[in-house]
Amino acid sequence: MSIATKTGDNGTTALMYGRRVPKNHPRVETYGTVDELNAALGLARATAEHDFVRGNLLAIQKDLIVLMGELCVQPEDLNRYTADGYFSVSAEMTAKLDALVKEIEAQNISFKGWATPGATPNSAALDVARTVCRRAERRVCELKFTGEMRNTEIILYLNRLSDLLWLFARWVETQMKT
Repeated sequence: MSIATKTGDNGTTALMYGRRVPKNHPRVETYGTVDELNAALGLARATAEHDFVRGNLLAIQKDLIVLMGELCVQPEDLNRYTADGYFSVSAEMTAKLDALVKEIEAQNISFKGWATPGATPNSAALDVARTVCRRAERRVCELKFTGEMRNTEIILYLNRLSDLLWLFARWVETQMKT
């Protein structure tokens, strides 16, 4: 089977369970932005010099696959989605990010006021990922406020992730100084 199915040539795309929507549908914009975030995290991981950053980013990328899967499902299909054994974003996933935030904050990273991205290629990549994460969060909020999304844990997860990415960038910069 070719990757070029041509089913989207008319400007629509398929969600999970075969529902078709326009390619500019807010749901498609949302999971597309999370896909961009995952790619930005891949770049940050590829440029990382520290196993601590690489390993944690890979775990987060795997979480984002779960998040994108859930976003590809219309609310009326969510029961079927979970019945089929797919996972949803959970408080446990957010708690893992909270624990990482605490771990990094306990290491006395150095920063004053606003950070200017670009001190290192890796911290710059992490800052790009952070800004994409914030955009994804805004897209998810749009779904929430239009009734297109039920699981508000996704907002918590992305909010925490953007904080974590900011801290990771500052951690990388602090490691450069030591």
